[in-house]
Formats: sequence, structure tokens, C-alpha cells
Amino acid sequence: MEFGVTIPNNWGIEDPQAVVGFGPLAEELGYDSVWVMDHLFNNGYIRERLDDKPYYHPMATLSHISALTARVRLGTSVLVLPYHNPVALAKYAATLDQMSGGRVALGVGVGAMTPEFEALGIPLNQRGSLTNEAMDVMRELWANDDPQYHSARWDFGDLKFAPKPQQEINGARGVPLWVGGSSPGALRRAGRRGDGWHPSGVSAEEFAIGRQRVRELAESAGRNPDDLVMSARVEVEAHGAPSGPRAADRARLPGDDPAGMAAGIAAYREAGVQHIVLALNTGDVARIRELMQVIAGDVMPQFR
Repeated sequence: MEFGVTIPNNWGIEDPQAVVGFGPLAEELGYDSVWVMDHLFNNGYIRERLDDKPYYHPMATLSHISALTARVRLGTSVLVLPYHNPVALAKYAATLDQMSGGRVALGVGVGAMTPEFEALGIPLNQRGSLTNEAMDVMRELWANDDPQYHSARWDFGDLKFAPKPQQEINGARGVPLWVGGSSPGALRRAGRRGDGWHPSGVSAEEFAIGRQRVRELAESAGRNPDDLVMSARVEVEAHGAPSGPRAADRARLPGDDPAGMAAGIAAYREAGVQHIVLALNTGDVARIRELMQVIAGDVMPQFR
């Protein structure tokens, strides 16, 4: 089982060096990956938490971390694809993949923040088709020497696109696209289009059910389900044990109980999670560092 940890680009930490410093720490402690989140405006629940404090751009954060590290995988959990121009994002991701030595993985999703869609002028009711098309456009640009794409939104051909990513997926240049979400649409997208499935906030039992559905959808689309990476982002309560209505479904792990955390992670492993991303729910820099060290020392060795 592989272990990832979130980088707190979304917790309002005023010192950006403190944020990117968690990248080399994760590598030093033996984590397999680091992950960042994506929102463009502080609105809704994000504004309630941050007000006008910093929410750093995910790709810029990963770019800086890539220069400070040599091994750890660099991931997004998740990029809201309708917010991003897929050509510009394909260029950024391919460039970062080359500069980092082939370490990028993009968790991608459709988004759900209505005020943010409205502020950006993006139709919320088109978010699914926008996401599907963005995935297709990026793959075309990454994989083909003479990329072409023709639709009502995107119409290009007779051009060149470089750099291509360093990585290859099933024989074609590309950056892995792990599909976030657990809705029926997300499961279809993961099975038919994704290189992996990467939901968040689901219990181990829910993951097992979703995993089976994703694999069935992949097989029905003529794909090998074993090619899909099965990942999950699981929240860790940094200050105390899980509480409230979500605690009962075991979708959160206790940050103050390494044995309880290990038991929860074991349940996800049994459910088929190959790569677990631990989301440390705090902007307290000292507490994040402490949690990362405890997990690396007391929890991860049980799964190696």
C-alpha cells in the first residue's frame, strides 16, 4: 500500500515557505506522494474557514515542491477541471512532468461550488461534459505528434504541442488522470476514461462498492480494470477523535490514536485501496509536522 499526504495549500497559512516545506519533509519521512487542493475563490465553506487568507494555486505549489524533492509523486486532489483551460493545463502538467522527472498525477473532478461556477461564468449544469472533454483534449495533446480535436468547444488541428509528458500510460505519453468523486457520473467517468479512481470522504465499505462498479464499467468499455489505480483521500482529525454524524461511517481517521488510525487504514486496504492519501485537517504547521512524523513512524511501517 502506498501513502500520500496533503500539503496545506488550502489552509490560509501566511508563510508560503512553510507550505512548500512539507514536500521535502514528506519525502524524508518516506511518503510516496504529496497532494494539493484546488479552488480559485474563497467562497462558501472555504470563506468561512479562511476569509481572505491565502489559498495557494495547486500547480504553482507543486512546481515549487518539485524543485525541492527528487522522488515523491506530485498530485492534485482534485483539480476542478471546468475551471481550467485544458490546453493551458495540459501544457503546465506536461512541463511539470518533464521537469520533475515524471512524477505528476492529476486527480480531477467536476466541482460542486455553485457561487464559484457563477463567479467564473461557467454553467454548472455543463460541468460533467466540460470535464469529460477536458480529459479528452489533454490526452490528445499529450499522446499524439499531430494532435487534432474537433467539437463545438474546441477545434484544432495542423499544429504541434510540446513538451509531451515524460510518463507513458499504456504505451502513450500522458499524465495519469485519477477521477475524483463517488456519484454515478464520477464512477462512469473513472471506469470509462480514468487512469484511476480517487474519491474522498467515503467509508471503506462505500469504497469497496464503488471500486467494484468502476471495474465493471471499465470492463464493459473494453478496458482492463487492473490498469486503473484505486486510491482514496481520507480525512484525519488533527485535533482529537472523529465526532459528529460522519464519524459513524468511519470516513475519518483519529489523529490522536495511531492504533485506531492503522485499523481504519487496514479497512481501506481490505476494500481495495492501493494508494491512500491522508488529508490532515488543520492549518497548524506544528501539528501537521507532528502528525506526519507519527504516521510515518507508527502507522506506515505496518503496511510496508
